Amino acid sequence: MYVGTLSFDLLLGDVASLKQKRSVVRPIVAELHRRYAVAVAEVGDQDLYRRAEIGLSSVSGDHGHLSGLLDACERWMADRPEVDLLSVRRRVHGDED
Repeated sequence: MYVGTLSFDLLLGDVASLKQKRSVVRPIVAELHRRYAVAVAEVGDQDLYRRAEIGLSSVSGDHGHLSGLLDACERWMADRPEVDLLSVRRRVHGDED
């Protein structure tokens, strides 16, 4: 069994309030969940309206499948025009860990 996680540090574009931030972050979280069937949530920077940290995780029996899934999620996030992807942290844990 392998557990993979990604943490995205995002800079939001023209956002001037927490309400506007929600209108950008909520659809991103929903689409990642719908498209890739991963567990995903806003996990940090909730009080900053121009920054967001989004975390996601997935479990798989195959390391290659999990790695491909995490790559696809990262590419999808990097292609979002409404946010700038500042950094990505990736971790994969296996039975040996």
